Amino acid sequence: MCGIAGWIDWDADLTTQETILQRMADTLKDRGPDASGFWASRTCALAHRRLAVIDIEGGRQPMIRQFGGNTYVIVYNGELYNTEDIRKELLLLGHTFRGHSDTEVLLTAFIEWGPVCVDRLNGIFAFGIWNERDQQLFLCRDRLGVKPLFYSIRGSSLIFGSELKTMLAHPKIPAEIDEEGLAEIFSIGPSRTPGHGVFRNVSELKPGYFMMYNRDRVKTEQYWIMESLPHTDDVETTTEKVKELFRDTVERQLISDVPICTLLSGGLDSSAITALAAEYYQRIGSEPLHTFSVDYVDNDIHFKPNQFQPNPDAPFIDRVTEYLGTVKHDIKFDTPELIESLKMAVFARDLPGMTDVDSSLLLFCREIKKEATVALSGECADEVFGGYPWFHREDALHATIFPWSRNLKDRVRLLSPEVIKKSKPEEYVQTRYQEALAEVPRLEGETGKDARIREMFYLNLTRWMPTLLDRKDRMSMYSGLEVRVPFCDHRLVEYVWNIPWEMKTVDQQAKGILRRALRGHLPDDVLYRRKSPYPKTHNPSYLAACREWLRSILDDPTSPVLEFINVKEIRNIMELSYGELDFPWFGQLMNVPALFAYLAQVDTWMREYKVKVV
Repeated sequence: MCGIAGWIDWDADLTTQETILQRMADTLKDRGPDASGFWASRTCALAHRRLAVIDIEGGRQPMIRQFGGNTYVIVYNGELYNTEDIRKELLLLGHTFRGHSDTEVLLTAFIEWGPVCVDRLNGIFAFGIWNERDQQLFLCRDRLGVKPLFYSIRGSSLIFGSELKTMLAHPKIPAEIDEEGLAEIFSIGPSRTPGHGVFRNVSELKPGYFMMYNRDRVKTEQYWIMESLPHTDDVETTTEKVKELFRDTVERQLISDVPICTLLSGGLDSSAITALAAEYYQRIGSEPLHTFSVDYVDNDIHFKPNQFQPNPDAPFIDRVTEYLGTVKHDIKFDTPELIESLKMAVFARDLPGMTDVDSSLLLFCREIKKEATVALSGECADEVFGGYPWFHREDALHATIFPWSRNLKDRVRLLSPEVIKKSKPEEYVQTRYQEALAEVPRLEGETGKDARIREMFYLNLTRWMPTLLDRKDRMSMYSGLEVRVPFCDHRLVEYVWNIPWEMKTVDQQAKGILRRALRGHLPDDVLYRRKSPYPKTHNPSYLAACREWLRSILDDPTSPVLEFINVKEIRNIMELSYGELDFPWFGQLMNVPALFAYLAQVDTWMREYKVKVV
């Protein structure tokens, strides 16, 4: 995994602009701590920071290849899981290779097949390829959007980069937001509308899209979309196909030239990946798999079961590691570390985000990085198989808004009248919701609850899942750790998309078809454990610390966040007792400690990034 940056300019001589490219590349040093590289012609300059995982010596970038009298240059962030399959095809066509990196295979595939090469790729990626003879840039992003890619077209320039901080390092891109940016921060956030970069005139290349850019035109094209088709397999066949697709995905993603591990919470999803990975290691005679788990100081004292988190993780983690014979690593954090890392998480994401869920993951990844460079994680199973509570609740199914935004009115009353007038939060969210519904690939003849369930899957896969993928990518790469997400394999997503709801929930179980596919691989108490979210601290000291941090911000007349919030209303909430605060103001996704932390993150973001509202 790596970080990429580039600048195309038809007017400037970019061979004289290495300082700017160096500045952009420097923002990516955490993503790519192992090496850096630059390449420039008069109209194109490319930069790369590398985290070496495959072919440590032969995979350096920017990678340059000559073919047919033309020069091709690639900067690439990602991992291909079918590298050897594509290499074999290319060898039969007469191509040769200098090393065994996926970068060289990807560049050669583009030289041979052009843009349609992306249809062959199985992996997570964002890359740019410059064609020097044709003076044309090809940008592409993976199907589900696991790897990030932002761009901005300014006059004669196109500027692109892996992260928002990379874009802001270019002098042509100021840290400005307009009414749309305000709505993304205060109405949509911590999720983000696909294609939107929050900062003014900064866009995101959407998942499953590529772009062709030359002097004459900009062409953006969608190369992948889920297709709705009748599902003709019976439940036994479906179970077997899910099992084999998932097994193949996990085993492909275990390929690495550096140490690899899994993240384990003791829930179904992470335990499933760990089980198949451990079995693969045993089969090939490898050393035992290492697993990493996170917890918090005094959580055993303060944990209280609720509808969202029915039981603690620790007993299930022990159960899985003992059952599978893995090498267990337990990592524990305390409140002061979490509070301090809330600020670091803003720099990792370049935006306010998922507060303690971000910050604890960042700390967790930093600890893992001491032992491993690559990890597999269970993100996105709930979006793919329908595990969230809102898939199963009639009130959520009948809502006319994103299920994670159902308490938007409560949120709006915490904003200042000026922000409400400028950003129109309820109207903005409703517009984005209707846009998403209009995109849903319908199945002919599907009506009623089945049609609504398909809508819910699309909303989750394209509007909520990117939030979690952003989080995982930014927090892990800020730590120099590559995290792979097997449940995002596009073959698995495509197949499960068309499995009917009654089959997905076979045995009257959420994610029932996945549980069936994993029978015999996990103990029953783990296999049938109710969903439990990413572990959070239950220590009341965390709420107290978040409240005091926000109080200091509200007491500071120079705080930039003050003009955007209803200070009086927020102070009223802060004066409530802990017992009165122990309820979800914004559903499970934004409880009161998270609200305090989010507003504090907004303040940090506006200060440190010198954000200007225009």
